[in-house]
Amino acid sequence: MRQQREMARADAGSLRQRTARMEVETGPRRFHDVSAAVDGWLGEIDAGEGLLTVFLRHTSASLTIQENADPDVLRDLLDVLDRLAPASGSYRHGSEGPDDMPAHIKTMLTGASIAVPVLNGRMDLGTWQGLYVIEHRARGHARSLTLHYLGT
Repeated sequence: MRQQREMARADAGSLRQRTARMEVETGPRRFHDVSAAVDGWLGEIDAGEGLLTVFLRHTSASLTIQENADPDVLRDLLDVLDRLAPASGSYRHGSEGPDDMPAHIKTMLTGASIAVPVLNGRMDLGTWQGLYVIEHRARGHARSLTLHYLGT
């Protein structure tokens, strides 16, 4: 508990912030692990202790923190999302193809932004966790992340 109190005492005058855009080329209907790339950016800006906000600037892809050890977890999650929002559903919106409206639903369920604590210049993810962009469309796209770091 002592370590947590010491971190909370950071001098507000020493805080700084950095922002960047990161492009991610996705493949169709997959989880794309961006953990190493984001941690690399934190290293480039010499991040210390703080908070990272990651925002995905799209409505048919999303962000999640999920297990990075067993790929079956990610495949099972894609299957569940397909059952929740099937491409065969009777949707009003279809001007961008039959996979677009289900992609919007999946994004609403999983989210477009995540806040992650940063300790010692890296995301403080658990042992078996990774930060992923989930591509919900049937083909890959160029996806844009906005990164915002606030800390020491």
